[in-house]
Amino acid sequence: MISSKIIGTGSFIPGIKIENSAFLQSHFLNDDGSELAAANEVIIDKFQKITGISERRYVKAAHNTSDIAFFAAQKAIEDAQIDPETLDYIIFAHNFGDIHHSAVQGDMLPSLATRVKYRLGISNPNCVAYDLLFGCPGWIEGVIQAHAFIKAGIAKKCLVIGAETLSRVVDKHDRDSMIYSDGAGACIVAETLHQNVGIISHASQTFAKEEAYFLHFGKSYNKNEEEKVRYIKMYGRKIYEFAITNVPTAMKIALDKSGIAIEEVKKIFIHQANEKMDEAIIKRFYRLFNTPVPKEVMPMSIHKLGNSSVATVPTLLDLVRKGEIENHDVKEGEVVLFASVGAGMNINAIVYRF
Repeated sequence: MISSKIIGTGSFIPGIKIENSAFLQSHFLNDDGSELAAANEVIIDKFQKITGISERRYVKAAHNTSDIAFFAAQKAIEDAQIDPETLDYIIFAHNFGDIHHSAVQGDMLPSLATRVKYRLGISNPNCVAYDLLFGCPGWIEGVIQAHAFIKAGIAKKCLVIGAETLSRVVDKHDRDSMIYSDGAGACIVAETLHQNVGIISHASQTFAKEEAYFLHFGKSYNKNEEEKVRYIKMYGRKIYEFAITNVPTAMKIALDKSGIAIEEVKKIFIHQANEKMDEAIIKRFYRLFNTPVPKEVMPMSIHKLGNSSVATVPTLLDLVRKGEIENHDVKEGEVVLFASVGAGMNINAIVYRF
């Protein structure tokens, strides 16, 4: 039976390091434009305790989302040791396109996947390149789609990328801007005939009633800013409650489909959104199986890299595979889960065996 597995990974970590102290002089406001009661020192301290973020990475002015995606893709292709001309699909998950430095419009013409294919120099017209907008779970959904193409017999190798430059779409007057960062991760998903290896099962969901606009585009909190410019906005408390309630259930659906026992799960690669939220999701997931949370089951990169949206999971996977996250690795035969939640509101999970 044909299935699929990840045969190579790559990531790009931007070089500009922004520590929390960089926000001490920020002019944060409430959503109605009024002044926040607390001093910035207090706001930043509380922020770090909740999110776990002490620093994040931003891209250089010369780099756009498609650029850093290309860098990550190159590394994944090199790691997989394949000829890029043999790729059947390039699936590029992002949310805002290329936002050029100091620009106010997103640029998605041509598609970012096409731009990466162009940069890779691929001449094969049968390598189909398209973009995927699915919020933060976009890379995982791209892997699920690649798996489906391979299972259907219409592809043998797919490049799946998750990249974002959120530093270009944040409102500097919104304290939530401290969460966001830039980054890119990529992988090669390839056909395998080995049984019980690679993608074992998966689950995806979209909640689009009252949850649909928990993440959205909105005006700056500063009423003196340009009226027509929009920024990423979120209802943090509602997202937190939604995530800790629904993500564990989706993870359980995926694991139940696999027939694999919870005790076999060695790692959970979860979207790096908020440390406290991720910890709560994992606790609730294991509670569904009446099982204690194992030590070292959840590698984290958010402390130093922040929340780069769709890039967090593939970046984290690459760093763990290459021994760059302390006390974490993956070995052949081990079972892991990938899970994410984000705008839509979308949730997904994959059960995977290395």
